[in-house]
Amino acid sequence: MCGRFTQTQSAKTIAAVFQLAQIPILEPSYNIAPSQLAATLLKTPVQEKRQLEWLTWGLVPSWAKDRKLGARLINARAETIAEKPAFHTAFRRRRCLVLADGFYEWQTLQTGKQPFYFHLQDYQPFAFAGLWEQWQPPTGSLLKTFTILTTSANTLLQPIHHRMPVILQPQDYDLWLDPDITTPEVLQPLLQPYSAEAMAAYPVSTAVNRPTHNEPGCIEPLPSSV
Repeated sequence: MCGRFTQTQSAKTIAAVFQLAQIPILEPSYNIAPSQLAATLLKTPVQEKRQLEWLTWGLVPSWAKDRKLGARLINARAETIAEKPAFHTAFRRRRCLVLADGFYEWQTLQTGKQPFYFHLQDYQPFAFAGLWEQWQPPTGSLLKTFTILTTSANTLLQPIHHRMPVILQPQDYDLWLDPDITTPEVLQPLLQPYSAEAMAAYPVSTAVNRPTHNEPGCIEPLPSSV
């Protein structure tokens, strides 16, 4: 699964990498957790260009009776999203890019759980494959939410966890966002484990376990791993 991630790049870098028309207002985040807002890119049938929107992590389907369902839907298995009631409509109609430059995973040891930080070898920002939904509560404002797709772990992650978030290839961003593409057979091949050779990882402090701990120290390697 993917339960925490980071987006620490500058707004100027994000605008350049993801080909945005304007430089967004964006602050570094070192420990993005479920129920928090995160920067995403999406398109709708009336939008010609990628739009940056802040969505809440934890997908709440439009038919949900309670927003608490979102706490259980922070991830969606890529292998089954075309059939699962909570995800199949969004998979066809409402896909997004979740902006990131790293994520955390925990290794179970006899002494407890050790967090590791995963990133690309070149430290460039990337995009998780995401789905988004909008939910109208009985009272209050419309809520827009998202989930991150996961797939089987590559060889770098396998010693730590058996699943990993789907990191899309840049050449697939437009296809993933295209609202006119609704065929699972076209989209499913994009949802593969990312190359282990293109990634790196190292252990970090358990301070990242606290969702409120959001500072550069979260991604600093432990002294013993340097």
